[in-house]
Amino acid sequence: MAEDHVGDKDGIGVSVSIDVYRDAWGVPHLRAADEDELAFAQGRVTARDRAWQLEVERHRAQGTTAAFLGAAELGWDAFARRARLADTARRCFERLEREDAGTAAWVRAYADGVNDGLADGAARAPEFAETGLAPGRWEPWTPLAVWLTTHILFAGFPTKLWREEVARRLGEEWTELFATDGPGTSGSNGWLVAGGRTASGAALVAGDPHRFIEAPGVYQQIRLACPAYDVVGIAVPGIPGLAHFGHTGPVAWAITNAMSDYQDLYRERLRRLPDGGLEAYGPEGWRPAAAHTETIEVAGGEPVVVEVVETDRGPVIIGIDDEPAEGTAPGDAAGTASGASGDAAGTASGDAADGGPGDVVGEGRGAVWEAVALRYPPRVTGELGFEVLPALLRARTVADVDAALDGWVEPVNVVLAADTEGGLLHRVAGRVPVRHRSNTLRIVPAWDPAHAWEAAPAPLPRAAVDGHAVMANARGIAAPLGVEFAPPHRADRIDALLGASAEWTAETIAAVHRDTDNRSAAPLLAVVARLGGTADGAPSPTDPTDPTDPTALSPAEPTAPAAPAAPVALSPAASAVRDRLLAWDRRMDAESTDAGLYAAVRGAVVRRLAAHEAFAALREPAPYPEVFRPWLALGPRVAYALETLLTAGPVPAGDVDRIVREALDEIGAGEPPAAWGATHRLAPWQALPDPDDAQWPGLGGDHDCVLSTSSVPGWTDRSVRASAARYVWDLADRERSGWIVPFGASGVPGDPHHRDQLPLWLRGELAPVTTDWQNLTKEQE
Repeated sequence: MAEDHVGDKDGIGVSVSIDVYRDAWGVPHLRAADEDELAFAQGRVTARDRAWQLEVERHRAQGTTAAFLGAAELGWDAFARRARLADTARRCFERLEREDAGTAAWVRAYADGVNDGLADGAARAPEFAETGLAPGRWEPWTPLAVWLTTHILFAGFPTKLWREEVARRLGEEWTELFATDGPGTSGSNGWLVAGGRTASGAALVAGDPHRFIEAPGVYQQIRLACPAYDVVGIAVPGIPGLAHFGHTGPVAWAITNAMSDYQDLYRERLRRLPDGGLEAYGPEGWRPAAAHTETIEVAGGEPVVVEVVETDRGPVIIGIDDEPAEGTAPGDAAGTASGASGDAAGTASGDAADGGPGDVVGEGRGAVWEAVALRYPPRVTGELGFEVLPALLRARTVADVDAALDGWVEPVNVVLAADTEGGLLHRVAGRVPVRHRSNTLRIVPAWDPAHAWEAAPAPLPRAAVDGHAVMANARGIAAPLGVEFAPPHRADRIDALLGASAEWTAETIAAVHRDTDNRSAAPLLAVVARLGGTADGAPSPTDPTDPTDPTALSPAEPTAPAAPAAPVALSPAASAVRDRLLAWDRRMDAESTDAGLYAAVRGAVVRRLAAHEAFAALREPAPYPEVFRPWLALGPRVAYALETLLTAGPVPAGDVDRIVREALDEIGAGEPPAAWGATHRLAPWQALPDPDDAQWPGLGGDHDCVLSTSSVPGWTDRSVRASAARYVWDLADRERSGWIVPFGASGVPGDPHHRDQLPLWLRGELAPVTTDWQNLTKEQE
């Protein structure tokens, strides 16, 4: 489409000259006269392609989804409002306007473009009619709110609630027992191969972000061209520019989640004032807390009024509704928000000084109760780092990317970048507060000054690149900034694969994405191996410690505790399962029945471990809002910490052996498990779920494979998290680059490009990046 369009930038008519081209996959390639017009074009084409998705995200940011999706969304809406996501976005945009008017105008142009395209996009999207939703208006701060909403849970602060419950119920010594990456977080693979190890002599940057799979997808392939730059990359719908993955021609960059801890939870003590206001007890005693009420509209139900409270630490997200009834005795004001019992009134010695919490009732003030406040960097500083986005688009060298990322805030990422001059970059970008280590583990007392944040953030690590570099959420350069990281399996496997060649090309390196080797199976297979032969005394045909056996377990891999002196022989059926598992190549291929067998045994082990008496205290639901339940369920926690729990923890080694033996018996006695892909099927999140569940295909891979496709072992094999995009950036020739998303460029059901990329994505293939304008199709009105 080539047009002179008069857009509405805050009511001021602005002439906009825009060319829209499409490649064979419907990916938009945009040209405009300047950067602001290009931002307008990006907003408009996104609204036309993905109006429903954009409006769902806007409503999620504002806490208004229940108004058209119903009562099931109340939990999220209440959290979004109480966490002050929209208000924080407004604050950050106001600061951006004061300190970087150019970037603020660029963001405003994007929002104007969205507004210009929403009506057309909504007319094509049937979900609007189905829900009765009318397209609304994007404010200049809305992209910032969408960004906050997308990433507010990235640092996994709800895990601190889980650790709080583990410490309280199992004991302080087990606080970090379940520490591991799981689908509640978002991770990625990324790797960089320097020119000395490629066939062309120029670097390659590749990877894939692992997120909850949503339909439409959470990433958007796009090209942005104007006189200042010409960039291809993968955008977040609703956000201008290319924050995570881009290739400008002379330089390319990519990120993964650094798994850093940069959000804190504070145990607050609150009391009601005679005028209805609130006070919170902090290091300086009782201080006013901001409070107001908001009404959440609910489709098909009554409106719900929520109180929104903010202390000097941050917004109160848990426990505000636990205020004791008037006249409650001080000893009854238990801290239900934190699971504490009996001490929420603050009766410890010294609390009563200076009007402290020991004065639970007095002078017309109500009883004290406990709640939990969230402190996160943009709420504290009013900065979200959006000034980085246009700077990345203008980058020509690794030094440009590096300088731009100095302003990054959140989420905290590990970054890889390479340029055509041989420059390489491996660093962490983002803002991590410096504070007491206990802040990173659990809820901390708001009144203790030891838990305050220091003024300056933590220094950000970086590392040299020697031949190649890998980022896969494991401990590495970001280790000083976090607590829980992914196991090293994906990172180690990618590292081994990359080390096998010095002639990598964009085509050959794409195969790394498809690798299904499951190194996390080793601890369970070690227990299986030591359980012995059949009941008739016949030895097992496979010795997993035989160095000549190609399925042997590496001595470097973790092993379970020593076996009991007199192991119980297996039944013939269990022994047959054992023999198959020990002969298995550990590949989680979709068509593999051995992978299906392993998954079935693993699931049976997980269920039995979760039912063990050692974890009985954790089976009672935690006293927190439903929105945090994915982080607080015992079953998934056991599933993702299985490697640890098989080799350490409160379950005795003898019980581990018994559990695995029983699992082998269970699976051996039942119907043979199907191939892995028959049960390990895609399960994308949709705001309006498609009733045709049978359409979703089977997948290979597993949580700790390079082909990372996460399910919840023991409960479901369905995959909710996987590669939300894959890419290879070739610095020798951008047209040899490739990219793919799970579904397609369009969010409109029935559009030819709604799900046309799914077959390629399933095969682990990439669509070509086309940059020659002559090979693109110009869109006409």
